[in-house]
Amino acid sequence: MPRPKRCRWVLGRPASMSFKPRGVPMRSLTTVVLTLDEVEALRLADLEGRYQEEAADSMKVSRPTFGRILASARRKVADALLHGKALLFERGAGVQELTGIRCRECGFEWEEMPEDSTADCPRCGRSELVRKPGGKQ
Repeated sequence: MPRPKRCRWVLGRPASMSFKPRGVPMRSLTTVVLTLDEVEALRLADLEGRYQEEAADSMKVSRPTFGRILASARRKVADALLHGKALLFERGAGVQELTGIRCRECGFEWEEMPEDSTADCPRCGRSELVRKPGGKQ
């Protein structure tokens, strides 16, 4: 019996939950499903340029697991782009979303775990907080 999947932490959802070739109706396209942990791996490694060890720490998984998630995501995106398929983004099993927060006063940004409920900025102590883009609304 395989060991249960470890929880994978992601910072919010993409701006859109699907992506498709222009001019082709969605009903006539084959779809490729990308889970939110795969989207997060692409964001951390390819968009932000983080090393796998640092990105794995951010998602709370091991470096080899992060590498497998990233390889799977890249394979799916390549398949969709090269074969004209639609990409659908789904939560997936074992995914836990972080809430991104920014202080309006000092600009400090941090990720809040769902069980945390801090009302003030850890840096300046002010309570003028806003959700970061990509965080839960």
